[in-house]
Parts: sequence; structure tokens; C-alpha cells
Amino acid sequence: MDKEPITAGRIRPLQIGRLTVGFPVILAPMAGYTDAAMRILARRFYCGMTYTEVVSADGLVRGSRQTLSMLDAEPGDAPLAAHLYGADAAVLAAAAVAVEKLGRFQSLDLNCGCPVSKVVAKGAGAALMKSPEKIGGLVRAIRRAVSLPVTIKTRLGLAPDRMNVSEIAQAAEEAGASAIAIHTRCATGRHGGPADWAALARVKAERTIPVIGNGGVRSGADVFRMMAETGVDGVMIGKAAIGNPWIFEEAWRLQQGLPPRAHGLAEHRAVVLEHLRLLIAHKQSALAGRRRAPYGAEMTAVLHFRAHLAGYIRGFPGSVGIRRSLQAMARMEDVQAALDRLDEKPPGSGGLEPAE
Repeated sequence: MDKEPITAGRIRPLQIGRLTVGFPVILAPMAGYTDAAMRILARRFYCGMTYTEVVSADGLVRGSRQTLSMLDAEPGDAPLAAHLYGADAAVLAAAAVAVEKLGRFQSLDLNCGCPVSKVVAKGAGAALMKSPEKIGGLVRAIRRAVSLPVTIKTRLGLAPDRMNVSEIAQAAEEAGASAIAIHTRCATGRHGGPADWAALARVKAERTIPVIGNGGVRSGADVFRMMAETGVDGVMIGKAAIGNPWIFEEAWRLQQGLPPRAHGLAEHRAVVLEHLRLLIAHKQSALAGRRRAPYGAEMTAVLHFRAHLAGYIRGFPGSVGIRRSLQAMARMEDVQAALDRLDEKPPGSGGLEPAE
């Protein structure tokens, strides 16, 4: 008998160990993006759970101030997962203990899919996919060290001819992982190319612990489409959320049986500036006490924010000229001036066009 399709209003809470995620539409961990500022904006638009950026376990154990600042969180930023990378069981266990002691995280996630060369060169991230047994051993080591639920985020495999996600998922579950998030591309594909939802459905059918799907979700409607086609327990949104926190609201409104809500240019500008203000405050905290910082908090934040701004302005008349001037932006007033040059989108166009 066919499964009853998941439609708007039918998303069920996600259970990750003892953690319950009431609305399991999740902001994916993204290096350079998912800091405290982006996460708090996503939550305002009904994002159900967030992850930190990818954080070095070795840096945490060494007490790196810069690494520790990546674990900063604002009040109300929960449930929140600490997203760690590393390849040494003892180091990961020690880092997990340090994270749990902070008291601001509800789960711990092991990165088993990052394709960035500096991560892979350390035997971490995507390099771990070569050995499902090692992934299992790392999950066991972390679980023995902490009481928080432990999860992993991985990909389908290193390459299309080396897809071993089923073996990875089995090893993680047998080691005691409480959930598995799967990016539906291989490491060689990074974030481009078609997302293989059929492979995601196969893994979901094989496993008893929750499976979270990631990749190819460009709208709130895609959340329900992924759930209906694959049976996953939660959906993780990455690139399409950059400069577009409204994507979570779109999914939430569909869940409530409500039509999408268009937002005008005034709201768009206000959200952009609020994001930047939050980021400046975050940088002020991160730079506090540092003797040698190349720039002040405002400039550091603006330089960081330029990638977000490119997403926020996508699809608006006048955005091409603004993108050309991104590299010259160094102050908040530069961002404000750029926003003042944006024109309202044509009636009925909604808000930002997805960025994936």
C-alpha cells in the first residue's frame, strides 16, 4: 500500500534523542554564514532548528578564542546544534565535553561531508566517508563523553561511482547516532547539480532513526515535496536561505494552511539592516579583548556581510549594479546607500528569489 502523501499541515515533530523539534524545517550549517546573527533572523521567520557553522574540534580543545567565538549564541537560539569537524576520537570527545559545558546546545553534530580541501586534508569532513567504520567509532566516542544527542551530517558519497551513504548511515545508527542529515549530492558535486532525492528515499527506508534531507529545496513548497517523495523526518535548507529568511515563513504558513505572504521593499530593507546590526554586535563580542584585529567590528561585519547582501538583493531591479560595488563596501552606510538604490519588484513577484 502506498504511503499517504505528506501535504501542507501534515509535518510532524522531529524527535532527536530526547530533543523534540516542533517544526522540523532546519537551517543547514554553512561555513561563513550560519553565525548567531543569521540564525536569530531565521528563527524570527519560524525556522525550527539551527546549526552553528562548522567548528574545529582541535581549535576548541586548544582553546582558540576565534574558534570559541563561533559557538556564541543569542538568547532564544534553541534548539541549536554544535556542528563539529575532526578526525581524532579523543579530540572530538574532549571538544564535545567543552561544548556541553557551555549549556547552550541541545545536540552535537559531526560533519562527515564537508568537501573543503583544508578540512579534507586533515582527514575530516568528506574524507571520513572513505571509512564508515571510522565514522561509527567517532560517534561512539562522542556519545560516551556527553549526554547530548549525537547526530551526523553527510553526503551520498565522495563521487557518483563511490556512493556509500547506506553504509555510512548504518554505521552511524549502530554506533548510537540519534539522527542523520544527508545532503543529496556527492562531495565532488559540492552544492551544484541535481539533487538525488531517490537515494535519500532509499536511506530513509533502510533506517529506523530519523533522517533529515538537504539539497534541492528552493521554496517552502519544496519542503513538502521532499517529505512526500522521500519520507524524511525533517528538511534542512542551506543556500536558498542565504539572504532569504522568508523561506522558513513560507513553509510555516503552508503548514498552517495559509497562503504565502508577500513582503515589500520596506520590510526587505529593514530585515537586511537588522541582520547587519546583529552581525556588528556579534563581531564586537568576538573581537573583545583581542589585541590585534585588522579592522573594527563594523568593518569586519560589513566585509563578512557582503556575501549575505548578494543574496538579499537577488531578483530586485538594480541589483546588478549593487553586486558590482560589493567589494567597495566597508561601512554600514555603504550598505544603506546600496539598499536605497533598490527598486520595488513588480507586483505579485513576492520577495526574494531563491538563491540555490
